[in-house]
Amino acid sequence: MNNPYIVLPVIFQLFIAVLLMFSWNSKNIQKLISVTGSLIALVISILLLVKVNTEGIQVMQAGGWAAPFGITFVADTFSSLLVLLTAIAGLAVSVYSVGSIRNARVKFGYFPIFHLLIMGLSGAFLTGDIFNLYVWFEIIIISSFVLLTIGGEKAQIEGAIKYVTMNLLASVIFLTAIAILYGLTGSLNMADLSLRVAEIENRGLVNVTAVLFLVGFGIKSAVFPLYFWLPASYHTPPPAISAIFGGLLTKVGVYALLRVFTLIFVPDAFLSTVIMVLAIFTILSGGIGALIQNNMRKVISYLIICHIGFMLAGLGVYSSLAIAGAIFYLVHDIVVKTNLFMVSGLIFKFKGTYSMRLLGSFYKEHPKLSLLMAIPLFSLVGIPPLSGFWGKLLILQGAIEQTNILVVVFVILGSFLTLFIIARMWSEVFWKDGPELPEKKHIKYFNALKPLKRRAMIGSILFLSLISLGIGFGAEWVMRLSIKIGENLMDPTQYIQAVLGN
Repeated sequence: MNNPYIVLPVIFQLFIAVLLMFSWNSKNIQKLISVTGSLIALVISILLLVKVNTEGIQVMQAGGWAAPFGITFVADTFSSLLVLLTAIAGLAVSVYSVGSIRNARVKFGYFPIFHLLIMGLSGAFLTGDIFNLYVWFEIIIISSFVLLTIGGEKAQIEGAIKYVTMNLLASVIFLTAIAILYGLTGSLNMADLSLRVAEIENRGLVNVTAVLFLVGFGIKSAVFPLYFWLPASYHTPPPAISAIFGGLLTKVGVYALLRVFTLIFVPDAFLSTVIMVLAIFTILSGGIGALIQNNMRKVISYLIICHIGFMLAGLGVYSSLAIAGAIFYLVHDIVVKTNLFMVSGLIFKFKGTYSMRLLGSFYKEHPKLSLLMAIPLFSLVGIPPLSGFWGKLLILQGAIEQTNILVVVFVILGSFLTLFIIARMWSEVFWKDGPELPEKKHIKYFNALKPLKRRAMIGSILFLSLISLGIGFGAEWVMRLSIKIGENLMDPTQYIQAVLGN
């Protein structure tokens, strides 16, 4: 069904960004516009998902050019679900930013760039054109680079250089792969590519092209061995920026992997083996990296890498059940990782440090806040029936069905590593008696904030914690949605027919 309104999540974020630029000199109006706009964007994304679920896949052909000749936007269940998750994370971080982002950073254009980043993410999820996906990736890189460097601190600049260098390398590899693919097929429309790639007789050349896409998307997803840019950069900006990065930026790479390697490049034995090996080493490297860290944000950064491995394992197993598990885990991970970076920022506002060795006594001093923070922490571990449990359960069931014992072993190992790391963090930060830390003059502590800012920071963490509990205790609904997406990805006939027609 041709529906021009499916690009509304993209257009609306652009509108908010432009509106914010007209309010450049008024920080309070910018905050109001950002939060109000994020709330409206959430409503738009909910309506989009409901429409897709009730009426089927929605398509928009830009400029009236029929596929495969024009730029196509496609809203299926997978893409509309991720647009909704982007809006949820965007609203939470927008509210959190009201309390945590300094006025100096607001004056440098924090809020307009933030909404341009959300626009880029929404566009990447909705595009049905492989070159257009590259364009949205570039918008994401530019926006995120600006956010990383706002404030101009030495650590930020150093982290931003590593971040942008690796992501530009990924873009070059991605663009090279697109050029080869266009040379092979003469098309850029992903639905059309699905049909044309299947007809190519030289499967070796197809596999080489697929590996280029795997490397390009793998760098953006922080897959082993090219993941080191993530823990070197995600701990440097303010917590609000780390939250949106940790929750969404690597997940757009995971989305691209799941979309391209189910629609265009159906993995054979070679590709499946490569993906599973990468998944195993990603789980190990992320888990071991988190074990040896002392900085809270670096621990969370390495856990992002570890859990990207879970999602990649679901793709490597390549069954509808395993991919459904990867989708469920993706939903859980976006919410929890966004929340954990905001939690670390709130702890910093109380204690003035991210070092777990210097932290402690948080439960004794703030028992109610500690219990709130326990929700994302133990959701990440996957203690039943919290949200992290169900996605891993589906991945393990899919791996057992395919008798893939190696994936089973390493997903369980990654789960135990996560349990140990979070238990250590809880012990170090919340349970143990911490030293008395002298107040630092350059830090504006939580008690010095205005009541509105304090409520904004706690409220955004509470919002995402309730979402996490909803995913865990309402797992049946999310599981049905994930299984439906997994089946549609494994059999993309409906997607192809919706884009190209019969």
